[in-house]
Amino acid sequence: MKYCIAILSLAIFVSACSSPETKQSQTDTVVVYSPHGPEMGKDYEKLFEEAYPNIDLQWLDMGSQDVYNRINAEQQRPACDVWWGGPSTMFMKASQQGLLAAYSPTWAAGVSEGFKDPDHQWYGTYNTPIAIMFNNRQYTHDTVPQTWNDLLTPEWNQKIALRFPLPSGTMRTFIGSVMLREGSDDAGIAWLKQLHSATVEYPKSPQLLFDKMKRTPELVSVWIAPDAVMQRERNGYPFDFHIPKQAPVLTEGIALVANAPHPNSAQLFYEFVTTQEALVHQAQSYAKMPSRNDIDKSLLPVWMSTQEVDALPIDWTVFAEKEQVWADRWKSEVHDAQ
Repeated sequence: MKYCIAILSLAIFVSACSSPETKQSQTDTVVVYSPHGPEMGKDYEKLFEEAYPNIDLQWLDMGSQDVYNRINAEQQRPACDVWWGGPSTMFMKASQQGLLAAYSPTWAAGVSEGFKDPDHQWYGTYNTPIAIMFNNRQYTHDTVPQTWNDLLTPEWNQKIALRFPLPSGTMRTFIGSVMLREGSDDAGIAWLKQLHSATVEYPKSPQLLFDKMKRTPELVSVWIAPDAVMQRERNGYPFDFHIPKQAPVLTEGIALVANAPHPNSAQLFYEFVTTQEALVHQAQSYAKMPSRNDIDKSLLPVWMSTQEVDALPIDWTVFAEKEQVWADRWKSEVHDAQ
């Protein structure tokens, strides 16, 4: 029912935003790279093209690291207009490399410092905690690992499935958070080696992870809390989540690509998916937790407005500088070494 109400509200918003003059004045394309998944991608392709019927939205769904890699590889001849989704650390790195264009959205004042680039090259859209995801047909909040270290106990040996980390901004953030939480890179690698030994499988995509956990209910995973809610409420997966203390909370961003081929359409899409109405719809339909501080919280799902998170303190500038080093060490010293 919430999903239907959200779609209806957004449809009204779309109608209000797309006057006949706007529709007739646009003949263009907009290319979006995003890790937000096929459900969200297909829905927003439909909604955007209804609002701007003379703009063709081309959507490419891929992991956060794959988005960054592709935009970096295309720097001399950009094919992408809008990068929507992924950890702020990747946007920071892209900004330093000149991959992003400065753009101050109409709602810029609604995002606090620390959740946006000071030079307006990216803005936060969602604050996303990483949690322990589980099958609620097998476990309850009280019977899953309560702390990160609980994952390393014998009870959970060979009962862990993890999204393969290297293409995933979520899992790369988790690897870095372990390094910080353990106090040194070497101690973090030692912890991750134990987790690797307890891990039974590394599915190559989020969808494969979801399917694996549905078929094998005794498995638990490390993944973003909102996805557990979305997969349960939208797709019927029997999922729930528990957020341990010292949880990494990543800020997901949006940005325009430097020298994008369709800058005018890109700005229209950027604004379209980040209005208050759109963010409320995304909260209700995809469990996305808005970064903006000017959203009416009474319009958000109850679980979202009441969820308490003990966030791991992270200097994201330092994190961005070390993320690739940590990912490389995980591959060479953890995954490939055992």
